[in-house]
Amino acid sequence: MQIALAPMEGLVDEILRDVLTRIGGIDWCVTEFIRVSERLLPAATYHKLAPELFNGARTQAGTPMRVQFLGSDPQCLADNAAFACTLGAPVIDLNFGCPAKTVNKSRGGAVLLKEPELLHAIVREVRRTVPAEIPVTAKMRLGFEGKEGALDCARALAEGGASQIVVHARTKVEGYKPPAHWEWVARVQDVVGVPVFANGEVWTLEDWRRCREISGVDDIMLGRGLVSRPGLARQIAAVRAGEEPQEMSWAELQPLLLDFWQQARRKLAPRYAPGRLKQWLAMLTRTYPEAVALFAEVRREQDCARIDQLLAFSV
Repeated sequence: MQIALAPMEGLVDEILRDVLTRIGGIDWCVTEFIRVSERLLPAATYHKLAPELFNGARTQAGTPMRVQFLGSDPQCLADNAAFACTLGAPVIDLNFGCPAKTVNKSRGGAVLLKEPELLHAIVREVRRTVPAEIPVTAKMRLGFEGKEGALDCARALAEGGASQIVVHARTKVEGYKPPAHWEWVARVQDVVGVPVFANGEVWTLEDWRRCREISGVDDIMLGRGLVSRPGLARQIAAVRAGEEPQEMSWAELQPLLLDFWQQARRKLAPRYAPGRLKQWLAMLTRTYPEAVALFAEVRREQDCARIDQLLAFSV
């Protein structure tokens, strides 16, 4: 059984990957997507979005990181994937699940689920081009508007050479609205001969148990549920190890929240750093009443020095 941290564009950057993987329970994580269209991207692009490449493609906690690509040109994707491997990417992941309108309009992400033959061509070309010892994996949704093509898409990915498939158990049109259709993960696993990961709508330990029962798969990818409940992967890992799972307390989380803010202060411009903190803090309000109070204090604050004071006082 493996527990993965989902690659959420604009949210799970290297800072949040660092903090969440230090909490524990996560077996591997994935970069935000690297958009490929017409050219070979420079090394600087990879190092900006995946600075873990300077650290053996691992977070500071030692958690392996995969490099994720998004695009529709098989050869261009393959060339960039091969270059990423020379920079130290240990696994190449392909995104066929992003629901963003701007991405889909330019033939990226979930819109490609309308073209299973193109999915196959992309994976096949990437698999052919990157070194044989580098796995190629893929993430998909159940379809664009309907689910009728989900099994064909999954077969296309597996037959193209994907060694693992993550299934976000909703269509593009369904977005992030509950429920996630975990029973379709089981259907996908029935038609492919590679490991399938369930993804979508796992917010609690009980959600994970139900997902596992319905989907029939052990492997899980956690997204918003883990960002909102940072100890969730650690809880699942405890159950996996036959141990008693423990909730992560607000007192344990506070120093990590402060560290997240300090990293954001160092790496982002002063006008952007507060927004990143508020984004994560808003998601934490789903789990922690203390986050509700802190978010109320910082939500309209743009002065980084003032936020420094508020967070230092809260720890």
